[in-house]
Amino acid sequence: MKRTEQLQQQAAALTRRDFLQRTAASAVALSSARTSAAALALAPPLVPAIDTHTHFYDPARPQGVPWPKPSETQLYRTYLPPEFQTLTATHKVVGTVVVEASPWVEDNQWVLDLAQEHPIIVGFVGNLTLGQPEFAAQLKRFSRNPLFRGLRLGERALAAGISDTAFKNDLRRLADQRLTLDVLGGEALLPLVVQIAKLAPRLRVVIDHLPFGNWDNDAASARRALTEIARLPNVYAKVSGVARQSAGRPITDLAYYRAGLDVLWELFGPRRLLYGSNWPVSERVAPYATVHTIVHEYFADKGSFAAAQFFWKNSHNAYHWLPRGAAAQLKP
Repeated sequence: MKRTEQLQQQAAALTRRDFLQRTAASAVALSSARTSAAALALAPPLVPAIDTHTHFYDPARPQGVPWPKPSETQLYRTYLPPEFQTLTATHKVVGTVVVEASPWVEDNQWVLDLAQEHPIIVGFVGNLTLGQPEFAAQLKRFSRNPLFRGLRLGERALAAGISDTAFKNDLRRLADQRLTLDVLGGEALLPLVVQIAKLAPRLRVVIDHLPFGNWDNDAASARRALTEIARLPNVYAKVSGVARQSAGRPITDLAYYRAGLDVLWELFGPRRLLYGSNWPVSERVAPYATVHTIVHEYFADKGSFAAAQFFWKNSHNAYHWLPRGAAAQLKP
C-alpha cells in the first residue's frame, strides 16, 4: 500500500511540475510574441524596391561561365531569378536591374532571353567593349530589346580608353540612345567620371558599390573624393557596397555605416541615390536580409518620400527600366 501511495505522490508531483513548466513556457512565449508584435508595429513600413545590382548565371551551361571561377566556392553555382525572387519577397523587392559581369558578348543575349521568362528582371546593364569597330553593331543589336538599359565599364577599361577617339564616340553613342553607363572600381575611378561627364554631358552615369571600403571611419576622405562629382546632375550613386564584416561576422549595427551614408546623403541628396545589393556577391559578406535592413533603417529615418526615392523612383530616372511583373504596380 505504501508503494502505491508513493507512486501516486510522485505522479502528482510530476504532473504539478509539468504544469508549472508548461505554464512558464507559455508565459515566455506569449511575452515574446507580444514583444515581436510591438516591434513590428513600431518598425517603419517596407517600401517597394527595385534592386539595381544583381547577377544571374549558370556554371552548369555547356559553355560554362567566365566568372566566377570554380575557386570561388560560394559563388560558383547556379544563381537564377526564382531563387532571388523567393529570397527577396519578404523585403518587398518587386524588380531588379541585372548587371552583366561576363565579358562574353553572347552572355548579353543569354540574360535578355532569361528576362523574357522572368518579369522580375525590369532592366539589364550589358557588357560590351567600347572603342572597338564592332561596338556600334553590337549596341544596335542588343538595344533593340527595351530591357537593355545600358553598359557597365570597369576602372581599367575606362582609364585605358578615355583618351581614344573611338572610345569617346561610343560614350556619346550611349548618350544619344538614352542609355546609362555603370562604372565600377575604386576611388581612382572618380576623376575619370568627371571626364566622362564633360565628354558626354547628356549621358547618365551610375557609380557602383558605394560607399567604398577605404572610407570606413573616414567620412572626410569620402567627402573630398565625391564633392566635385556630386555636382554633376547626371551622376547617380548606387549604394551597393554597404555590408562589412568583423571577426568573420557581418556588422549589422547601422551606427557603423551611418557616417558614410550621411556623406552620400549630404552630397547626392534624395534624388540621386539608388538601392542595390550586388547579390549574390554580397552573400560573401552578409545575407541579403542584412544588406537590405541596414539601408532600410537608414532611409526610413529620412521619411517616406526619401525612402521611396531611394528604393525605386531614382532608379527609374537613372535607367528607365520597364514596369513589368510585380513592378507594374509602381507608377514612375
